[in-house]
Parts: sequence; C-alpha cells; structure tokens
Amino acid sequence: MEQALRGEASPIPGIRMLPTYVGSIPHGTEQGDFLVLELGALGASLRVLWVTLTGIKGHKVEPKSKEFVIPQEVVLGTGQQLFDFAACCLSEFLDAHPVGNQDLQLGFNFSFPCHQTGLDKSTLISWTKGFQCSGVEGQDVVKLLRDAIHRQGAYNIDVVAVVNDTVGTMMGCEPGVGPCEVGIVVDTGTNACYMEETRHVAVLDEDRGRTCISVEWGFFNDDKALGPVLTTFDHVLDHESLNPGTQRFEKMIGGSYLGELVRLVVAHLAQSGVLFGGCTSPALLSQGSILLEHVAEMEDPSAGAAHAYAILQALGLSPEASDIELVQRVCVALCTRAAQLCAAALAAVLSRLQHSREQQTLQVAVATGGRVLEKHPSRLLEETLAPFRLSHDQLATVQAQMREAMAKGLRGEPSSLRMLPTYVRATPDGSERGDFLALDLGGTNFRVLLVRVAEEGVQIINQVYCIPECVAQGSGQQLFDHIVDCILDFQKQQGLTGQSLPLGFTFSFPCKQLGLDQGILLNWTKGFNASDCEGQDVVHLLREAIRRRQAVELNVVAIVNDTVGTMMSCGYEDPHCEMGLIVGTGTNACYMEELQNVAGVAGDTGHMCINMEWGAFGDDDSLCMLSTCFDARVDEASINPGKQRFEKMISGMYLGEIVRHILLHLTSLGVLFRGQQTQRLQIRDIFKTKFLSEIESDSLALRQVRAILEDLGLPLTSDDALMVLEVCQAVSQRAAQLCGAGVAAVVEKIRENRGLEKLTVSVGVDGTLYKVHPRFSSLVAATVRELAPQCVVTFLQSEDGSGKGAALVTAVACRLAQMACV
Repeated sequence: MEQALRGEASPIPGIRMLPTYVGSIPHGTEQGDFLVLELGALGASLRVLWVTLTGIKGHKVEPKSKEFVIPQEVVLGTGQQLFDFAACCLSEFLDAHPVGNQDLQLGFNFSFPCHQTGLDKSTLISWTKGFQCSGVEGQDVVKLLRDAIHRQGAYNIDVVAVVNDTVGTMMGCEPGVGPCEVGIVVDTGTNACYMEETRHVAVLDEDRGRTCISVEWGFFNDDKALGPVLTTFDHVLDHESLNPGTQRFEKMIGGSYLGELVRLVVAHLAQSGVLFGGCTSPALLSQGSILLEHVAEMEDPSAGAAHAYAILQALGLSPEASDIELVQRVCVALCTRAAQLCAAALAAVLSRLQHSREQQTLQVAVATGGRVLEKHPSRLLEETLAPFRLSHDQLATVQAQMREAMAKGLRGEPSSLRMLPTYVRATPDGSERGDFLALDLGGTNFRVLLVRVAEEGVQIINQVYCIPECVAQGSGQQLFDHIVDCILDFQKQQGLTGQSLPLGFTFSFPCKQLGLDQGILLNWTKGFNASDCEGQDVVHLLREAIRRRQAVELNVVAIVNDTVGTMMSCGYEDPHCEMGLIVGTGTNACYMEELQNVAGVAGDTGHMCINMEWGAFGDDDSLCMLSTCFDARVDEASINPGKQRFEKMISGMYLGEIVRHILLHLTSLGVLFRGQQTQRLQIRDIFKTKFLSEIESDSLALRQVRAILEDLGLPLTSDDALMVLEVCQAVSQRAAQLCGAGVAAVVEKIRENRGLEKLTVSVGVDGTLYKVHPRFSSLVAATVRELAPQCVVTFLQSEDGSGKGAALVTAVACRLAQMACV
C-alpha cells in the first residue's frame, strides 16, 4: 500500500492504490434527484436507479430501480455493443418513469479496475468477472458511455462521476459511532477503499484535504505472504480461470470462486474415498456446479443439513449423514479462511488510516457490501439486532408520543404518564441557609441526615439504620415508631436533642401527593408490607409516631421522591437545573411545569414540579412498534406484565435479561456458542446488567466478555466474544436513545412553555446505569442534541439526591414561607 501511494515500482504484482477523485464523504445535507447506472456490481447484469436525496437527516426516499440481464454475446462482444446496451436500458427505465425534458445527472458505478484521472475520467485497466468486451481496455469508459447515450439521443444525460461499487458502498453508508471512511465489498470479486490524506498520494501532487483510494486488493499476489496459505485447490482453480496468475487474493475470497473451491475439495475427498463411498458424478466433476448460493445454504445454522442433502442429490450423489456433516465442514473451513484473509487485509487498511491520521485511537465506521457478506450466517446477528437500531424517525415518533401523553396527563385525561404534582414550586436559588433534617426510606436500610446549608456550600452528616424484616412486614405503627426511635438516636449523637429542625422525608414508594407534606401510599414495594399503611398519608403516620414519642419535636415540611430530590440537589449548584432523571434499577423523570398547565391544582402563576412516572410510558401500547419478541418475553416473566413498558426497555433491572434472551435465540440458530445450549444461560437474571457496562468498557471488552461467558459455562470463540459485545452495545444503545428521546420531549416542552427560540437548561441525573455504563450518558446527550436542537442541555450527576435533595426541598419551602410572611 505504501509503495503504491508513493508511486514506487514494486517487483510484487499487487494492489494499485488508485485515486478516485472523491474528496469528501457525505454530510447528510445533499439533496436532489439523481440517475445511477451500475455495471459490474451484479455480475452479468446492470441496474438503473432513480435516487432522491432530501438533505434531511433520517428522512429517506426509497430509490426506484430496475435490473437488466446482459446477454452473454454482449458480455463477450464489442465495447460498442456493451455501452449501446447500457444506453438502451437507461432509456427504457426513463420511459417507464417520465422525467420530461429536464437535464439529468448520472453517477456511473463501474466495478472494474480503472485508472482515474478525474471524477468523470476513468480508463479501464483490465476486465474481470468474466467480461471480455473488445476495444475497451485502455479507453475512458465515461467517454464510451457518453458516446452511446449520444447515439441513443432520447434524453439529456450528463455523466457527472464514475465510481466503483466499493466507493459507492462507502458513500451510501449511514455513519455509526464514527464517520464512514472505509468501504469493503465481497461479492463476485472483492475490493476495499478508504479516505487517505491527499499529501500521501504522490500522483496527485497536492498537500491539502483527503481523497478516496481504491485499494484494488483483489490483485494482491505476494508469494511470500500468500504462499503459505495457497493450497493445491487454489492452484487448480487459478489455472482453470480466465486470468491465470492474477487476482490470487480475490480467488481466495470472492463469491465467483468460493463455490468452485468447495467443489474441488469435495471432489478430491470423494475420489480419495472419504466421501460418498468413493463415488463421484459427472456434475460434481463439472466446473461451476457448486455456486456461492449453495455454500451459503449448506452453512445455514438451522436448515443447512437439509439444504446440503438436496444440493448433493441434485449433483447425482447419494449422501449419508456423515457425508453431509463433512461437506458442511468444508464450507465452513473455506468461508472462515476467506473471512480471516479479508479481516487481515481490512486490518492493514485501518492501520494505514490510523498511521496517516497520526491518531492513537481510530474511531471509524466501515461500510460493507456484497453477497458473500449478506448471505453468510453472520447476517443472522444483524437481522436479530436490526430492531434495536432506532432511526431518527423512530426516535422523533417516541418524542412526539411522549409530548402527547404529557399533555393528556397534565389535563387529567387518561394517559400512560400520570404527571403527578409534587407541590414543589421552585428550585433552589442559592440563598437557602440553615440546618435541616432529612429521612431517606427506600429499602431495608434507612438513613437519617443532618444537612447544613451555608454560604460555603452543603455539609452532610448521616447515619444508616437497619429496618429488620419483622418491622418492615409488621404493623405500620411498629414501622414508624422504629423510624422515630432512629431519629431520636441520631439527634442524641449529634447533640440536637430538643431542637425542632425542619424535616424533609424522601419516601421512595408509589404515592399520590395531595400537598407538599401529604402523600398517600398507593402500595408497598421492595419487600415492605407493613399493615394499615396503604391508602394512608405517610406524613400523618410519621407525625403520629412523633406524637407518641413525646420527647421529640420535629417539623415535617415535605415528602419527596428520589427523582425530585435529584433535581433539587443539582439545582442548588446550577440555577438552570429544571429537570430530574433517574436511570438505575428503574427510571423516572420530573421537571418544572407552568402551574397554569396543571389541572386540579389551584393557581395560574408560578411553577410546579411534575413527577412524570415515565416508566409507565407506553402501557397504552403506544410503544408496540418498537417492542421486540425479546422485550415481550422479559415483560411476560416480570411481576407486572403489561406495565412499566418504557422502564423495561431502559432500566438496569431489565437490560441484562433482554441480552440473555437474545443470546438464547442466537444460540438456537447456531450463530453463537456452536449452537450448544447451557443450563446456566436458561436461568432468569443470570446475565446481570452490570455485565453490559463491564463488557462495553473500552479497555477490557474482550477479556471481560470471555471471563463472564466462561463463568456461565459457555463454549467461547473469538467470534462469539465479538458478537456478544455487539449484542450488549445494541441493547444499551437503544435504551440510551429512548431515554434521550424522553429528555428531548421534556426540554422541548419547557422551551415552548416559555416561548423561547433557544433554551438553556440543566438536567440532574442519578442512577447506577447512567453513571457506570461507559457510553450511556454520551448516547443520551447525543440523542437530545439530535431531537431538540433548539435546546442547550447540560447533564449534571447528582450526589446524594435522596438525602441532600429532600433537605433542599425543605429549605426552599422554608424560604418561600418566609417570603410570604414578609
């Protein structure tokens, strides 16, 4: 590659490194109607397409196309015959899709080795793929096409650019985690292209920008490199080909040759007595009797044996079960070698790209195309994960549906979003001062905190107390008496006995709030089942317990959930923080809404924090179009089927289970773990959500995946490790993007409420999944930028939202009460 870029002659017949004069990859803003002619990408056929580009990201118009079979006498005839045939096909296509007298711009996809001297000037070096048209090699194929179009005379067509199928594949790729700057095609033949720094391309004599290089790696023919892996069968195939001694690399990889290699090996094994009892057949001994399609069918994980039996019978053979298994192994061995050679060559291209960019870490997307890649069983992985790869349109639809559900919930209409008023009417403004007590009850551990809010910042002292199971499941009186006893002990330790401090109560169970200090418990969760509490005001139950312990005086000011606490905790540091988000075991969000939009609460001025309870979004089946069979299985096995549908696609309690069900499915298809099921992978919740974070961490990915899967007793290969990593990435990416679509809906609502052209807002976030997963937070932020471009959103990670946040809700309430008195 480097020798060819420098323009140095090499004694090794090999790659060409041809400039294509394509100077940039698409930006997504391109628009217009374009005509495309593909010649050579589909073997002995050509295709005409009408492509419409909208210039709007995520908005696609499906191209119109028609394929024309090229007669054999044209493939082996004169160049004028070939290009006249192409011009006739263009006219026939346009006759069926009337375009009037407009000037048409055409892109010519010519998939043969060419020497380009401009974007629309390309000289054919040599025919491949069975074409042998005379009078074309050494000629400018764009001129030949223009001359043929002129002879046809039916339409005004301007040939703007000529590219090969590899460049076309790269240019048509949707960018992933990085820009798409590499293309590889493994079809009838094989090739690669990539974006090189122009200063490194000697023939261009330029030092600015980038240019796409067609590697033409099918010509790689280094005996030193290929010699050890060339077999007797490769030599026989090369000798019998149309071009002996050239394109040796392509003949080990390309679709035109894989079937023939399989035939040669199978025939040899039959003649050696290893297969079919030593019997052959005239068809088996005939060149071209096994095609790429046959190899793909025999490798099919689920029906491969049946396909192999039918294919071998059609060749006049009588296969036994052992013959079928051995033929399938031949197919796998040859396809594996082809894939590994392709991967080694791609690694060379990526190394070259990294070196030319002088980057320590390269992040780039690789566009792939061609029937060999598409027909291989690895495509089953892509098909399985395709529903998890959400488009811009799908995310925008989620955003719009959430906006609609928010509006209905605020109006008090039936909605999957309950939009509960919290009676928190303001966020901190930084002037709050004083000492506050906070209680945090949300599990078997209970915290009491002393929060000192001073000019220098917030100081927290806390003590953790255990709630015994007998208390958690005893009577309500017993539970709240225990809570007050813990408060008394804490006051004694901190020298606060006899002091009446304002108290905020974080109560992380489902409640319906009737006021800042009134919360009706709807139902216990998390193992609590204390009697005589459900349907009761928990603040009243706490005050009753305080009254029974006459030695203590406490002023319970507010009851808060953890999402509101998170917003308030971050709001003390940033006055722009008007939204709270939790993404941990579960997920929820809250935000500051205009009071006039909240039905059922008196007042038309000011703000009110709304607890969205967004985990239940989609419980009205509005998310059914995004739900997969794996989501359905997780939902059916949960303790609340049909409920919390949004939460089950996002939160830490469920992502590991979604991955487990995908792995089971791929194993059943034979794509993973050699098709061997294990009992441990059948166990519910055995694949923890924390595994996703560990597997996806940049530095430890494959080591972590191996350790985790080997611990589950799974027979692991390198391919398995990479595929499990891809499954985890797809599931966590969808979760983060759905979460981002929800955030985008909320911040856009705030912006429109205020009538602002641009909104600057911060979101306070808590939750292990958001904080620990290596990509989750950046994916959420990227989705919000895409869906809410008029909002500048900053994400702040909360520290102790449930404790500090409860104290700050109380502090703000005290500040507002003092202002009202004044």
